[in-house]
Amino acid sequence: MGLFKNCKRIVVKVGSSTLTHGSGALNLRRIETLVRVLSDLKNSGKEVVLVSSGAVSAGVAKAGIRRSPDNIGQKQALAAIGQSELMKIYDRFFSDFGHTVSQILLTRDVLDNPHRRSLAESTFENLLDMGCVPIVNENDPVSTDELTKFGGNDILSAYVAEVCHADILINLSDVDGLYDKDPRSNPDAVLVSRVEAITDEMINAAGGAGTERGTGGMTAKLKAAKISTDAGVPMFIMNGENPEILYRLLDGGVIGTYFPVKKN
Repeated sequence: MGLFKNCKRIVVKVGSSTLTHGSGALNLRRIETLVRVLSDLKNSGKEVVLVSSGAVSAGVAKAGIRRSPDNIGQKQALAAIGQSELMKIYDRFFSDFGHTVSQILLTRDVLDNPHRRSLAESTFENLLDMGCVPIVNENDPVSTDELTKFGGNDILSAYVAEVCHADILINLSDVDGLYDKDPRSNPDAVLVSRVEAITDEMINAAGGAGTERGTGGMTAKLKAAKISTDAGVPMFIMNGENPEILYRLLDGGVIGTYFPVKKN
């Protein structure tokens, strides 16, 4: 896996459960560490795209609400509030390390339409050429149905990796990777370090539920891995508790679960 030492374009996905404390409020220390690491990777010559959740959590904190509501309309409104707050935080931290950020909000219909998809590809290329860090999220305030929703940022990140022609997709999660059984209820569960093929049986057995602060779950991550690897982009699932783990991976370490591209 040392081949990833020389990868040029990296897409990193980070979920709400990684970006927030148990209280649901944003974990600023972790966000700052993530930004520092990504900035350092840029300084080393790599291009970085960040797919970031956390808008609803930021909106809940900004609006002074105790917890995220179950009402979809209220969640969409909080996402609109929180996206602005989230970008403000990212802009401040990245600026401290000398880098410029840009915001891209996507809906599924953009990538399903060949013309609009081509425009999105061009925008990513131009931003990366300018040295920016594109920060991507699903446009939750206007994503309401199967035509517009990705179904979470795990899936979105796979499509972003494809559109960006990334060399690698790194999914930072609140788990170490894929296990042979649910580690929450099976202490003897074993981490699967490499998955050569993603089957329907594997996806169905993974379980669909995310955590209280995240919506993805392992099923969504496996679906994302299939989309990504089918598009020619290898993917990792790793624990994002300490974002400095990215150094270890890109220095050739074996971490988390690796989904290689099919040889054919």
